[in-house]
Order: sequence, then C-alpha cells, then structure tokens
Amino acid sequence: MKVLQPPGWAQPKGYANGIAARGTLVFVGGQVGWNGAQQFESDDFVAQAAQALRNVVAVLAEAGGRPEHIARMTWYVLDKREYLASYRALGAVYREIIGRHYPAMTAVEVSALMEDRARVEIEATAVIPD
Repeated sequence: MKVLQPPGWAQPKGYANGIAARGTLVFVGGQVGWNGAQQFESDDFVAQAAQALRNVVAVLAEAGGRPEHIARMTWYVLDKREYLASYRALGAVYREIIGRHYPAMTAVEVSALMEDRARVEIEATAVIPD
C-alpha cells in the first residue's frame, strides 16, 4: 500500500488522505460493538468501538487479511461530541487492535443505527497483496 499525501498538505492525525493498493479486495460490512453471539457487553462508546474493531479484524482474518491491509474505514457514530470527547481513549484502543496503521477514514454522525444499543458502526475495505 502507498499512502497518498499531496505535497504541502498538513499531515492528518489518525488517518490517511488516501491509499493506493493492489491485490484481493475484501469488503467488511458494518460491524457494531456486539460479540460473536450478537450480544452487547457494554453501552460505553469506547468499549463498543473496540469490539466493533475486533469484529472488523475477525472478518478480515477469514479472508487471510490483517489490520495493515485495511485501505479505508467508515465510522458511523450517533454523537459527534461523544466521539470527539473519547478521542484519546479511542486512539489507545485503535492502536491496540489495529496498530499504527492509519487507512483513509471517514466519520459520519447519524441519527440512528439499525441496532438500538449500538453507539458506533464501522465498515472497512481491505486490499490483501497478491
């Protein structure tokens, strides 16, 4: 993968402006913060985000992929302020689960998610090198 960073642009924090990659595409559908039995163990935003990230990694592993193969992520959050207030703790769990790999990312505040207890939903696209 190649990080796309236009000359003269400020370095983004926690994401890349763009990624170029070749290989097998893997599309991970939106993952919420429940476990494999589809049960929420917490209503805490950071705990749910951590579980959603673990779920993304687990689905990716089924295709032989690893976190560093993630090219882009989209985060759907119920509360922008909750996301921003959790930024430090969120960064710590992100690095614990994904590492220091920062794909292209988008975060969007939404009015609701399909699962009533969900605070965040994360989808990912990965490229496993040939």
